[in-house]
Amino acid sequence: MRKIITTPIEESDALFVLVKSLSKSEKRQFKLYVGRLERNTDAKFMALFDVLDKMKEYDEQVIIKKGVVTKQQISNLKAHLYRQILVSLRLTPLHRNIRVQIREQLDFATILYQKGLYKQSLKVLDKAKIMAIENEEKNVAYEIVELEKVIETQYITRSISSRADELAVQAKELSEQNVMASKLSNLSLQLYSIMLKTGYVKSDEEKQRITDYFEAHLPVYEYDNLGFREKLWLYKAHLWYSFLIQDFLSCYKYADRYVRLFEDHPVMIKQNPVFYLKGIHYLLESLFYLKHESKFKEALDKLQGLKKNPNFPVGDNLDTLLFLYTYSNIFNYRFMIGQFEDGDALVTEVLKELKSPKYRIDEHHVMIFYYKIASLYFGAGDNMKCIEYCQKIINTNSLKTREDLMCFARILNLVAHYEAGQDYHLESLLRSTYKFLIKMDDLHEVQKEMIKFVRRLGDIYPHELKNEFKKLHATLKQYENDPYERRAFLYLDLLSWLESKIENRPVAEVIKEKAKGLIR
Repeated sequence: MRKIITTPIEESDALFVLVKSLSKSEKRQFKLYVGRLERNTDAKFMALFDVLDKMKEYDEQVIIKKGVVTKQQISNLKAHLYRQILVSLRLTPLHRNIRVQIREQLDFATILYQKGLYKQSLKVLDKAKIMAIENEEKNVAYEIVELEKVIETQYITRSISSRADELAVQAKELSEQNVMASKLSNLSLQLYSIMLKTGYVKSDEEKQRITDYFEAHLPVYEYDNLGFREKLWLYKAHLWYSFLIQDFLSCYKYADRYVRLFEDHPVMIKQNPVFYLKGIHYLLESLFYLKHESKFKEALDKLQGLKKNPNFPVGDNLDTLLFLYTYSNIFNYRFMIGQFEDGDALVTEVLKELKSPKYRIDEHHVMIFYYKIASLYFGAGDNMKCIEYCQKIINTNSLKTREDLMCFARILNLVAHYEAGQDYHLESLLRSTYKFLIKMDDLHEVQKEMIKFVRRLGDIYPHELKNEFKKLHATLKQYENDPYERRAFLYLDLLSWLESKIENRPVAEVIKEKAKGLIR
């Protein structure tokens, strides 16, 4: 079982992080690998490995005091151990994917070529090239063809003329395909970068800028000439563009094509399982925004089925992604259909897994789960538990939590205090929430209206509240279908809450009633 390191060691020592990331079977494999040569059994780098394996936090002075290595030697010894661990992992069956196997064959062919065994080298290269092309590893396929061209100039045969033409055509085709894949992947990456820096577009002007950028950088292509890899990057580029401009129907269209592309080429699911998982997650995200319950449930069942599928690859990163995507979307499904009751078992399960050493969950994703848990309890009418999880987000100082998440956590916290009748906290909460909101950049209109309402809340008499709720509801209702404002209601269903106050009904009842009307 994998250990969790709570200290921020990632920036301090890469070797220590690598050692701590090894599973029991990987450690056993490493010791077997080292033990193959008798002289290595007492090697210094093995002693260093044992010391690092037992340490809870990295401390170079402890290593030196143990006499494993001198201060002058430690840098070289650490580099040597790091390399030996990677060599061992490369030999581990779990990590011997098709990409590693093709690279290995290319290495073998290079050694044979250097020994002057040209015919043997060409045979190895030919097999490796077929494997690379079949598995869409076109960059390494191009390298193989280039080496074949070098060898053919030294291994003279009667077929050299036709062989030269054949290799020249292959090199040209692979080069063009690699250039196309590179342009599409660059566009996808740039759009993702824009998403991280500026978020979704907030005006027609921003939308036009993104559209102009997308159209200017989208390469000209013939769809029928695109291979699996080029189509994958094409769909991803369109997907990020659609998310940026908040065209969720288009998001669904390209996410669906993305997933179907893998399912039409099952071997690619095994070769690129992370991409496949992300595709299903994008599909679920777009369906959540579209509120399409039946298709969402179908995609969620598909995602959950992967854990039991013996043909789906396993690994620490995959296990973590499966956990994140599955439970995040289980919460979203509950929100979609208005199922807030009986959530304790789900929350307990999620909290247990978040603490499990099996997963390496970053704190940002932990905060997202806390917000989902708070929203679940708010919908169920358990305002004290809602406040508990909102506070966990608000009191977080160890990371820069996404501003929109922090914003709605504070608003939800305020509303939950009001609902719970915690009046003695309300005045200080009003001040702190107001101060936080006015510091935020690029506020949505929904957030601005909430600031105005929050600012007035302390001066509103109890008998005036229902009328104020009606006014706020009428104001916010106009933004419900606004392309640049509607996402705010996915974080916190303020309209349903206001309707519950106006109609004097539980908020869960209002949400469930709306959900039934939307089910398709």
